Parts: sequence; structure tokens; C-alpha cells
Amino acid sequence: MIRVTLLDGSARDVEEGTSFLEVAEGISPRLAKTAVCARWNGELHDLREPVPGDGALAVIGPGEPEALETLRHTASHIMAQAIKRQFPKVRLGIGPAIEEGFYYDLDLPTPLVEEDLEKIATGMREVIAADLPITRKDLSKAEARALFEKRGETYKLELLEDIEGETVSVYEQGEFVDLCRGPHLRSTGALRADAVKLLSIAGAYWRGDEKRPMLQRVYGTAWEKAKDLEQYLWRLEEAAKRDHRKVGKELDLFSIHEEGGAGLICWHPKGARLRRTIEEFWYAEHDRRGYEIVATPHIGKEQLWTISGHLGFYRENMYSPMDIDGVDYFIKPMNCPYQILIYKTRTHSYRELPMRMAELGTVYRYERSGVLHGLLRVRGFTIDDGHIFCRPDQVDEEIRSVYDFAVGMLTTFGFREFDIYLATRPHAGKAVGEPERWEQATAALRAALDARGLPYKVDDGGGAFYGPKIDIKVKDTLGRPWQCSTIQFDFNLPERFDMTYIGEDGAEHRPYMVHRALLGSLERFIGCLIEQYGGAFPVWLAPVQAVVIPIADRHNEYAANLALHLRDAGLRAQVDDSGERMNSKIRAAQLNKVPYMLVVGDREAESEGASVRLRTGEDKGTMKLDLFLQTAKGIIDSKSLEVWAA
Repeated sequence: MIRVTLLDGSARDVEEGTSFLEVAEGISPRLAKTAVCARWNGELHDLREPVPGDGALAVIGPGEPEALETLRHTASHIMAQAIKRQFPKVRLGIGPAIEEGFYYDLDLPTPLVEEDLEKIATGMREVIAADLPITRKDLSKAEARALFEKRGETYKLELLEDIEGETVSVYEQGEFVDLCRGPHLRSTGALRADAVKLLSIAGAYWRGDEKRPMLQRVYGTAWEKAKDLEQYLWRLEEAAKRDHRKVGKELDLFSIHEEGGAGLICWHPKGARLRRTIEEFWYAEHDRRGYEIVATPHIGKEQLWTISGHLGFYRENMYSPMDIDGVDYFIKPMNCPYQILIYKTRTHSYRELPMRMAELGTVYRYERSGVLHGLLRVRGFTIDDGHIFCRPDQVDEEIRSVYDFAVGMLTTFGFREFDIYLATRPHAGKAVGEPERWEQATAALRAALDARGLPYKVDDGGGAFYGPKIDIKVKDTLGRPWQCSTIQFDFNLPERFDMTYIGEDGAEHRPYMVHRALLGSLERFIGCLIEQYGGAFPVWLAPVQAVVIPIADRHNEYAANLALHLRDAGLRAQVDDSGERMNSKIRAAQLNKVPYMLVVGDREAESEGASVRLRTGEDKGTMKLDLFLQTAKGIIDSKSLEVWAA
């Protein structure tokens, strides 16, 4: 007999060979009728699979994330079937569900074009209308090999060899057969044709290897309801308008040059002002919270990266060494080792801890050219890196402090919704450090989250080999998650660098080490901000906060003096003294997302004021400069998200 523990804590015994669906029917026939898949000990399974042994079971129904993942996985198979009907010579790669959609990689004799998407979509609708049963079969590897050799599916044969064990599963729907672990819907008709849409065609190297064949990747999306698809397509349209690469070019914030190298960012004056504003806020907050700001070199000797373990564990992400006086030096992929060296320059007493160091450190990591993406995936980037060295009894308070710091920073930038994950000790012996230290560190992370009352998910086994962590993702105005803050324990580097402090007992002890990044990389965070606001940043972040617009050339001198007065008061102000008409200047300022336009003519010059307009189109009328400055400075100093005080 097998013991099944349910979500409500109850348990029941079932015979070996009983399927998940049969268990669900025993719980509730209604539940079994709507069930999509099963989650068994944290892993997804097809309902038709037999229960593998004792464990915890959750039956997944519509509306749950795992159900949507199963639906999209089924959609990828339906798409592949439609493509194979139209292009019989196609060879299939892989077709997983991904966040908000699915794709399939294909080897076709001729390239697909955008016009083919509608033909494929028509074929998918035919497969859905046929309501073909989707069946799972477990085959021996020899049987599966014979099956896919007969079909000429060379990529499936390669995948087959990488699967451990003697048996594999395949899924059939009509004439279509695919190597797959599942799960899937029960029939093709369970997918709604009006809730599926094919999106694009792209290239993808087989298994991400640039030395392997280039395949064609067809992307699509699938949802439970047509209304959900409509909302998603609206978000896509809005996202395209906010794309940081498009907005960054329109606002003249940054550029990337082929001559300089892919993934390397050049910040233009306005982009550099935005970045500097973020940095100044970052420095001020760290000073206020007792961090010591440090700065470390960009390169280091091979010996440093050997001690840290980067050459052993991270070499593929590092650039080739440079020979300096016969010694290999590497450009740094991380800031941690140098901050540890600073710690080790002298002996520390337990009274000095915690010691908090932070830097805006630029690092360089190799990323494949195919994954580079504007500011979001680059090769050179600046991390707001911090490390805390503390005693075991200080761990709880330090973790809570860092967590509050991270959420406080992100909230100031206008983010209000977060997805939070607690990643715990990896399984199968892939972790360093004593289990009791892992337990203490994980408990400290969990306590920090519980104390703040925010919901979080446990990523079981998702911690790094050197410690558990908290990951904080912000949600932007379109509901998209962005990885920002990480709070990471490390049991590895203190051992590798033999870090110590003198305890109250006069003996040497090993400090605990906490890595933390609040914003992540500045490049990625700025890309996130651009898309969050569509370039219309809060006034305190806007690269140009005010543009003075003279109505005629005779007003240029007054406009220049007014702009100088604004800059003396701390505003980032410019004058538009071009030969364009006033309305064109106002339009240009609005397109550049400038919060304030100060129009000046004869009347304004005489009264020593300006006619104030907002980028929203609102006309605040003529006002004295002091009143404008009082309002604008109040908004900027408070870091308000509003353009004008109510």
C-alpha cells in the first residue's frame, strides 16, 4: 500500500499502481472531472501516471499556475502536430511551456515566414476541433529509439540518450507522437481555440550551443479564457510602447555600439544624469544605515579567483586572462573577494561586528550574444553590492534590517507589489557548510519574512551551494516581475579565505557572511524603471526636470537667467532657445517626458515669473518663480510619484 497525504493534512492508503486520477476520484468525483494535473512531492505529474510512492499530493485544477503551465505545454504539442501536417519533413526539437506562453524548436528544410503563422494557427484549430484524446505511454528506451528512428526524429534520439533510467514516456494525439514527461491535458479539445495565439518566429541554436544547428523557434501564448488572451495582448502592446530600448533611444539615454562591443553600455548625458541620481540616493541611504563605502579594482590575479573558487565553479562566465608581468589577471566577475581582502587587512574583535561594506562595483561576465537584450542582459554592469560580516547572534537582526532596506528602497522608486522567494538548501549533498548553520540561516531568512507579514514562496532546494537566500522581484505597472533584490548567505567564502574574528572568549571564530544587492545591477534596474514609467519618470528621477521655453528671441536672456536660477536651486533645467514655434517646443518637451515647461514672454519677464505647464498637458497658469520652486522642490525632496502637489 502507498500512503497519500493531502493538502488538508489528512491521509489515505491506496494500492500500488493506482493513478493520480483514481486518487482524485476517490477524494471527489467533481474534483477529478476538472483536475488538470497533480503535484506530487513538489513535482508535476500527469493524472494518468501511477502514484510512485508515499508522499504529499495536491490535485491541480483550473486557475492555478501549474494548470496554466500544463495547458501551454499541450498547446506546444498541438502546434507541433499542425506544423508536421503542413511540413512533413520537419524534425522536432523541444517544445516547453514558458512564462506566459510556449514555443517549439523546429528543423525545417525552408525557413518559415510570418505568413505561415496563420496557416499553422488554422491547423491548430483543426486539431483542437477534432478533440483527439491525449494518451501517455511508458516505453523502454529501446522501444522509444526504434519509434523515433522510424520517424527520422534525430533530435529526439539525442534527447533520449540523455534521459536517465530504462524507461521513458511518450504522448500521443492522433498521428502525432512526442517524447515528453508531461503533464498534458486529457484531449486536444480541452484547449480553447479562441484563447491561443501564435506570436513570432525566431532563431535558436540547438540546445543553446552556437556550434550546433540553428533551428526555427515558433512562439505562442495560450490561456484558459479568451478574455485572458485579450488582456495579455493588451499588455504586450503596452510593453512594446514601453520597451526600454525604444524609449531609451527616443529619450537619448544610452546606446550600444558594434565597434565597442555587444552588451557594453554607453550612457548619454541624460542617461548618466538618471544613473547619477540613483547612485546619489543609494550612497545617502547607505551612509544613513551605517555601511562603509569601499571601491575595489576591476581586475585581479589568477590566485585571487582560485582561492574564491570562481575559476573552479564560474570559469565559463569569465573572460580570458591577460598577461601582466608573466602573471594571469582576470577581469572581475564579482566584487566579493576584494571586499573580503579589505576585511582581512587587520584583526577584528567581536565588538566591531557587524561590519557592513558596500560598493557600486562594475563587473564583467560572459553572456552569449543570442541572449543579450538592451540593458536587461549585458556583459558589463554595475552591481549595488554589499557584504555583511557578523556574529551568529547578529544574524536575525541583520537579515531583517537588509530586508527592510531592500523593500524601502524599491518602494521609494514606486514599486508596490513584490514576489518573494525563500530558496533553501540544495538537495543531494550539493551544499557546503554544516546542516545546523543552514538551519539557522534559513530560519533567520524565514523569520525576517514572517515578521513583515508579506506572502512568500519556498523554493525548496533552490539555494546556492554556499547558502540559502531571499529573492525579491518587483511587479511593474503591467504586472511583470523583475528580479532586483537578493539576500544571500555564504558559508563558502569565509572558509576559503580563512576569515576570523576574536570572540569574547579570546579565541578565533568564523564570521557569517551575507551578500546583498538591493537594486541588482544598475543597468537592469534602469531598464526596469524605463519600462515601469514609459520614460515619464517621477520628477526626482527625471534627467531634465524643467525646460524654460522663450516665446520669442527677445525673451532668451530672461529664459537663460531663469534656468540658471532653477539650477542654483537644485533643479535640472534647460532652455529651449531653438527657432521653433512655442507650441512645437512644448510638444518636444512633452515627447521628452520633461515634467515642467516654463513658458516665458513679455508678461512673465515683467512679473519675474513663468507660465507653468505639466507634461500631462495641464496648464497651471502664470506663477511667481518662488512659488513654483517651493512646489517643485517639495515634490522632488519627498520623492513623490506625482508631478504636481494636489
